[in-house]
Amino acid sequence: MALIKRKPTSPGRRFQVVNKSDEITNKKNRPEKSLVRGKVGSVGRSNGKVSIRHRQQGAKKLFREIDFKRQRFGIEAVVQGIEYDPNRSANIALLYYTDGVKSYILAPVGLEVGQKLFSNEKTVAKVGNSMKLKNIPDGTVIHCVELKPGKGAQIARGAGTGIVLLSKEGKIAMLKLPSSEVKRVNLECMATVGQVGNVDHKNTKVGKAGRNRHKGKRPQVRGVAMHPAAHPHGGGEGRSGIGMPAPKTPWGKKTLGVKTRKRKHTDKFLVRRRK
Repeated sequence: MALIKRKPTSPGRRFQVVNKSDEITNKKNRPEKSLVRGKVGSVGRSNGKVSIRHRQQGAKKLFREIDFKRQRFGIEAVVQGIEYDPNRSANIALLYYTDGVKSYILAPVGLEVGQKLFSNEKTVAKVGNSMKLKNIPDGTVIHCVELKPGKGAQIARGAGTGIVLLSKEGKIAMLKLPSSEVKRVNLECMATVGQVGNVDHKNTKVGKAGRNRHKGKRPQVRGVAMHPAAHPHGGGEGRSGIGMPAPKTPWGKKTLGVKTRKRKHTDKFLVRRRK
């Protein structure tokens, strides 16, 4: 991985830091045609009305279909190349199976072109191999972990993320997430060995507002700069405080210290919270 700090030839490049990933082998960035599709729909809107603020479509890009289930058990796959994916922070790897099928997976740290990968209930605990949690040794770093058997990977899919398999008790595995949260997961769930690649993604700096617009992020306006009819913090002469003891959302709800977790039925799977 190589972080490159741009020369200050313009205000937008003065503090820009880009990641020239050494993992990528497909420099022309031409994806496998059979594994891409167009992205349709209006982002951030429902029936023409804004449902999610500060979101837009962004730059036009093709969606790469990722195999998060890895259910081609016992069939050998060879890593054909590692590519950039504009839809996620992690890089992706193109696999050629011996039976002629092609698929994309998330590229973990240390994956190399030509490497042979396997997916099965039990296989060698090597980077890129996928198997059930009950057959993975304790202390192994894993990613792309299922929460329900057969549903496909749901956690540890971002660049640089990795989960530590702490222990196994009965039919349950104890996993330590990147947030330091400890969670119970069924031992029948699949997981992939290794840490997700492109680790330096978090150290990049966009440098200018235009790059965020390309990502689909629209500008945000401070509440204190608005009219009082548009936001509870608005109004006042010149620069002024919010005029209330606690900050509020544009709809008058408290915005600090309020619990927003709604999936309370999953509390039984938590051993230790992130805080």
